[in-house]
Amino acid sequence: MAKKYDGVIEAVRYKNGQIVTVRVYERRGATFSDRVLIDRKEFLELVKSGKQFVTGSRKELLASTFEEGKLVKVVSRDGKDFIATREDADHDELEQVPVF
Repeated sequence: MAKKYDGVIEAVRYKNGQIVTVRVYERRGATFSDRVLIDRKEFLELVKSGKQFVTGSRKELLASTFEEGKLVKVVSRDGKDFIATREDADHDELEQVPVF
């Protein structure tokens, strides 16, 4: 059985090197929602509260089936929190996630 996660990030919008909005599919029980836009502040709170998000994309014609990418983490450096897919990030960065 596949590992459980709370959402899949399909696309991201940046401004000045910081995430503004992410476009995600959120887990709703056994299935996933339609695309939902979440701003940076709300998304940061979700990840800090223990929700797990991965990068990825929905498989065409397969409903709640996804091509999974990397796990998203909150990286703290010099008193600032960054949303990233790698531990050594010094700014918000979701690798291989398309910009919209």
